[in-house]
Amino acid sequence: MSSSQASTANLLPARSANPTARSLNRISNASNSSSVSWHPNEPIERVYFLEDGVASIVSEQEGGDAVEVGLYGREGMSGAAVIIGAEQSPHASMVQVGNPAAHVITSARLLQACETSASLRRLLMRYVQSLNVQAALTAASNAHYALPERLARWLLMCHDRSEGDGMELTHEFLSMMLAVRRSGVTVTLHTLEATSAIRSARGVVTVTNRERLEEIAGDAYGQAEAEYRRLIGPFGRGRHGMVAVQ
Repeated sequence: MSSSQASTANLLPARSANPTARSLNRISNASNSSSVSWHPNEPIERVYFLEDGVASIVSEQEGGDAVEVGLYGREGMSGAAVIIGAEQSPHASMVQVGNPAAHVITSARLLQACETSASLRRLLMRYVQSLNVQAALTAASNAHYALPERLARWLLMCHDRSEGDGMELTHEFLSMMLAVRRSGVTVTLHTLEATSAIRSARGVVTVTNRERLEEIAGDAYGQAEAEYRRLIGPFGRGRHGMVAVQ
């Protein structure tokens, strides 16, 4: 499989084997739906399963600043707190990359389905664990790695969840996600471009050499992805994407 192809499947099983199938409604453009996001400390009434694109989970700070603490695409779901009965989250979420379609279900109906299907509950609980691992590793990455490694990691994570190699990402958005100044993002993008790992032009970052980008990210990238593969199944792109960890 080439680096331009994703091995990541949607989190929910096929509709024929899916106990939530009758309760799922499809929306064509999740990024234009105000309800696809949730706000801090408010009840999460609906859960979304994206077909494509990337959504961010962010921690909103005093003064209006926001820092990304997690992300998900078709391999995951919004409102993971619902699965463990938390009902709400101190974080916010919104679609950040792409204009994906999504399947939506009320939180109450999803919980009912989990009560009647042990396999569905087990799958979603495993996803919650993988998301917790990702968030912990994001904190570790921000604390221990320099900006080139952190940006390389973040681009790889988005690339894992995208169909093509190009992603619409502004410098302003990247600075918010990585909690750094915009000037730092600009310099670091130029640094990565100089290695021929990416190309950045007019708000689009294109991964041109994934193996090189993985080399730059080093140990900052890979552990969360391996945990997902161990718990759920194939995930990501490159040489490890199709292999589920035993």
